[in-house]
Amino acid sequence: MNPNLVILVNENDEVLGEMEKMEAHRKGVLHRAISVLVFNSKGEWLLQQRAGIKYHSGLLWSNTTCTHPMSGEETIDAAHRRLMEEMGMKSPLKKAFSFQYKAELDGDMIEHELDHVFIGESDNVPEINKEEVENYKYISTEQLQSHMDSSPDEFTEWFKILFDRVKKEMN
Repeated sequence: MNPNLVILVNENDEVLGEMEKMEAHRKGVLHRAISVLVFNSKGEWLLQQRAGIKYHSGLLWSNTTCTHPMSGEETIDAAHRRLMEEMGMKSPLKKAFSFQYKAELDGDMIEHELDHVFIGESDNVPEINKEEVENYKYISTEQLQSHMDSSPDEFTEWFKILFDRVKKEMN
């Protein structure tokens, strides 16, 4: 399993092959991704601020964690792996939904992902990996909505999509 490769897929999530991660992001090729959202017992969202050294979207606020599964890795296993790698925590996770999006990012990168979204609950205090995560916070839906309305450029493109979708399903 090579973490520098992404799994190329079609719109039905059928595997087409693999490509080097940076090349896939420069070309905007559709690939498989994972997003994890963790909520605490008060219903607050656990957000991470991406590390400034990330190859795109550095210092932007986003979902608890995200990744690309490696070849042969189940999506749920990738979600658990990355939650531990980035946030130093475990949580029972349940698949919520999948969605596809394409967005131009900084650094001439294009995210074109079929994103599998997992949701969990935990009151644990994260032990962040500073190479991946700059900061974190638990925040209420109302406060998050206000922050996103006033400063949308402080959030990753995929999290804006996730937030709207999850918020609708919460109501």
